Amino acid sequence: MKSSSSPLIAVLALGVFGIITTEIGIVGVLPLVGERFGVSTADAGWLVSIFALVVAVCGPFTILLTSGMNRKWVLLGSIGVFAVANLVYAFATDFGWMLAFRVIPAIVHPVFFAVALTTAARMVPAHEAGKAATRIFAGVTVGFALGVPLTAYLGSQFSLEAAFLFGSLVNLGAFVGIWKWLPSMPAERRISYSGQLGILRKPLLWLNLGSIVLIFAAMFSTYSYFADYLGQVAKMDGTWVSALLVAFGVVMIFGNSIFGFLLQRNVVRTVVAFPLVYVGAYALVFAAGPYQIPMVAAVLVWGLVHSGGLIVSQRWVGLDTADAPDFGNSLFISFSNLGITVGAALGGWSISTAGIRQLPWTGAILAGLALAAIAVRVFLLRRAELKVLVA
Repeated sequence: MKSSSSPLIAVLALGVFGIITTEIGIVGVLPLVGERFGVSTADAGWLVSIFALVVAVCGPFTILLTSGMNRKWVLLGSIGVFAVANLVYAFATDFGWMLAFRVIPAIVHPVFFAVALTTAARMVPAHEAGKAATRIFAGVTVGFALGVPLTAYLGSQFSLEAAFLFGSLVNLGAFVGIWKWLPSMPAERRISYSGQLGILRKPLLWLNLGSIVLIFAAMFSTYSYFADYLGQVAKMDGTWVSALLVAFGVVMIFGNSIFGFLLQRNVVRTVVAFPLVYVGAYALVFAAGPYQIPMVAAVLVWGLVHSGGLIVSQRWVGLDTADAPDFGNSLFISFSNLGITVGAALGGWSISTAGIRQLPWTGAILAGLALAAIAVRVFLLRRAELKVLVA
């Protein structure tokens, strides 16, 4: 990787970290938000769900609208919105304003994420594009590892203002870094709207997107109820749960590197292996169940595997969207957020019908369905390749 590109890629990863901290970090301070505005926990929860919903719905459209713009100004504008939004969260006195400023950054979330990935790939030699993507995704894993628990800590130990000002400063730092290290990057070749939308005519892409929804549903059907599962099944107190939440995020960082290396070796085999390994991780979590020490080990394995879903899914979509990479990345972001929504809903349904003890099997079944969708795509692609060879 070119040394001149390293500071920029680090800054883009910092921006992704800031975005993830803004999106997910609020989970840790929802009770404080409810107290500030006098709303119920359920109403405060809209701050989380509406963000994911807007990302899922708006992602492809915002990418289309910005596809002809200078990449530098797109990134600066997007990350600037996140910096301002966190300032609004810190000093808002009305719940309606806070909810509105969850919608606004959610609209540009896919833009920054998608453009950051393609910009990082453009800044390095072609054979190192995968490594660049892995470093960008490190911002996601560090966001889970540090951004989420640190936001909760600042909110509980100091104030909501401190928690949200932290998010604003992170995004402002990314803004300054992009301004300094990213040269002007006009869109090299504006792909027409019809040209970008044309990739949606590929049947294999829809199988690909379906597998991504299932992968993220498998991941978040159980992760969304992480604290409840450890508390109710393993009988862990809040201190243990908090510590394991941090440990989960830390091992995600190592898992991100491992899966990045495996993808460099063989994309298809790694993608096929991921849901299989995830089923194994969930089986381990279920088996550890009420046993605290085995559960600690199971959580570490779970976190190591969990991180792979992000980079594996993005690379999988890239196989079918090489002609419109920004639009393809926006599809990844939209459908992964759809998977998060579906997974959280199915996890909640599973808890209400079968009990929280059985929750890991919901994730395992979804991972199995993802494997089936992946296998069908691989089979159809191989069959098409054989027909070409025979012809």
